[in-house]
Amino acid sequence: MTDFENRQNWDLDAWPEMYGALKQLQALAFLSPPGIELNMMVFTISSLTAGCRHCQAHGAYGLDKMGLPLDKIQALWSFESSDLFDDRERAALRFGVAAGSTPNSVDASHHADLRAHFSDEEVRSLITVVAVGGFMNRYNDSLATVTDDASVVWAQENLGPLGWDIGKHTGAAHEQRSGPPGG
Repeated sequence: MTDFENRQNWDLDAWPEMYGALKQLQALAFLSPPGIELNMMVFTISSLTAGCRHCQAHGAYGLDKMGLPLDKIQALWSFESSDLFDDRERAALRFGVAAGSTPNSVDASHHADLRAHFSDEEVRSLITVVAVGGFMNRYNDSLATVTDDASVVWAQENLGPLGWDIGKHTGAAHEQRSGPPGG
């Protein structure tokens, strides 16, 4: 056993009502404008900022499954200096970093930046994506949720060169998952 013995009893899979409600909230937030791709990039960068390696792997792997080019996924780690992002994306990603920080570092400049590129509906979605991501980051990191094999293999190969590692989300042999939740 690991130091996280019996963590399956605390996993959201063991609380179907909460897990179902969370999946509905995720779908509403992530599928809303400005769209799944940018929302997932914001989730991934806010998870990077929060330090949840489980959510970083799922976010980046999810972007890959959606067809986002690998070089752009890897460039999330340096989005400010990458020419793969436009000003609109940078505004959303800057917000994701600031909102994913502890303590939260969103200030008036982030609001002005968002206002210049997004509608009120889109800003609400971006805030919700970070907030839902924050719940997932805290829950999964506190539990040391075991990251599924598919996401881990992908992340080790593609994010490992950027410094990503699985950290505490390895789990014992009997805890391994073959694929991401719902995937």
